[in-house]
Amino acid sequence: MYSDLTDFIADLDRRRLLARIRDAVSPDLEIAALTDRVCKTPGGGPGLLFERPTGFDIPVATNLFGSAERMCLALGVTSLDAVAKEIDELMTPKMPTGMLDALKMLPVLDRLRDLMPKTVKDAPCQEVVKRDGSLDELPILKTWPDDGGRYITFPLVITKDPETGIRNMGTYRMQVFDGRTTGMHWQRHKGGAQHHRVAERLGKRLEVAVALSPEPTLAYAATAPMPEGLDELLLAGFLGRRRVELVKAVTVDLEVPASAHIVLEGYVEPGERRREGPFGDHTGFYSLADDFPVFHLQCITMRKKPVYLTTVVGIPPQEDYYLGKASERIFLPVIRKTLPEIVDMHFPAEGIFHNIVIVSIDKRYPGHARKIMSAFWGLGQLMFSKAIIVVDKDVDVQNVSEVAWIAGTHVDPQRDIQFTRGPMDDLENASDLPAYGSKMGIDATRKWQSEGFVREWPKRLATTEAAKRKADELLKSIVKET
Repeated sequence: MYSDLTDFIADLDRRRLLARIRDAVSPDLEIAALTDRVCKTPGGGPGLLFERPTGFDIPVATNLFGSAERMCLALGVTSLDAVAKEIDELMTPKMPTGMLDALKMLPVLDRLRDLMPKTVKDAPCQEVVKRDGSLDELPILKTWPDDGGRYITFPLVITKDPETGIRNMGTYRMQVFDGRTTGMHWQRHKGGAQHHRVAERLGKRLEVAVALSPEPTLAYAATAPMPEGLDELLLAGFLGRRRVELVKAVTVDLEVPASAHIVLEGYVEPGERRREGPFGDHTGFYSLADDFPVFHLQCITMRKKPVYLTTVVGIPPQEDYYLGKASERIFLPVIRKTLPEIVDMHFPAEGIFHNIVIVSIDKRYPGHARKIMSAFWGLGQLMFSKAIIVVDKDVDVQNVSEVAWIAGTHVDPQRDIQFTRGPMDDLENASDLPAYGSKMGIDATRKWQSEGFVREWPKRLATTEAAKRKADELLKSIVKET
């Protein structure tokens, strides 16, 4: 496991999964343009380290998580499904029936002890303290030509609920207005936005810390769709197999990740708003300008030789697809605890997480697919799912071509499509109203007589296992000859 971003970068370099860009490249559009091109190469391309961003002496890292292999390395696993299996075992405790069973449980108990973060007295992220520091010192990117300015796109924004003290850590973009202020793009459904609402109701200033370039598990955990009230640091501790180290911030009453390379400390005033945007977003379109809270910088702390980690979003596929893929696999066993009939689920890159959701189920009763649709629309951030396609358990949801074939042959539009209305993602641009619109469910399962289908359902084509084995043998010989 990597306790530091620098270690992760060095290992990617050793594995030839990193490209070092030694030419001077501008943070104004040029770094983003190359990153975008690399993200769209087969397999997501390599991670990128820009050693000489024009006008700055701080290197810029992009696309570090932009492939399945690098995402697994970041989380210290051979496959994302291996993480899901560990979480499933953690959530399904079995009472030991003997000494052997008790010994088998010890690794799980160790993992539970590793969940809680711990506070240390000092940390590398505070080697340099600049109370008069400016954001102009950082190589913050402008990614698309019509963006409202430069944006911090991979921040770990840390707040605490003013009433309960519950911590939240989320990734919310921050437009740089000047050297000491930024926008704070708290979408209304997120934990940080709720903390801000509480602070405004109380008429209080909300203290904020922003950690940049942390250890890989923390970078992922800040993007994960954690249930409200659960600390993202617990997930990072589980994934990292050790307790996350925190250090007390210098000017605000918050703890920040000790592994961060740069930390911004400051506050958001109640009632203050400023125009933020437009921004070239992960939808592949510019999100519109709107009024958002303002972050005021009080202090910058950093390492003596920091790296600035950022991400570029835009027309998919981009790096954020692989971060989302990790959440898809990691949270599948959690969802199965509520909906055990789910076999698998898939969020295609083209669906940008919430526009297209594909689910396979072990269908057990009439209308089962519609029950799954309703359950998803009522489950955490899955409420943003715009189009849900439900298929039978024998359909590979990871194979979009197979899903398209099955949907085309299994769906009668009038019978199998249903609509509802509800909350939408703040970035949804097709709905008539902001954050509120319609959703569609598509039942692409085989229809039963008990669902009103009176005809015989056709049998799916499949050859025999013996013929498959023979064909595989012949195919190998054909490949060798050609």
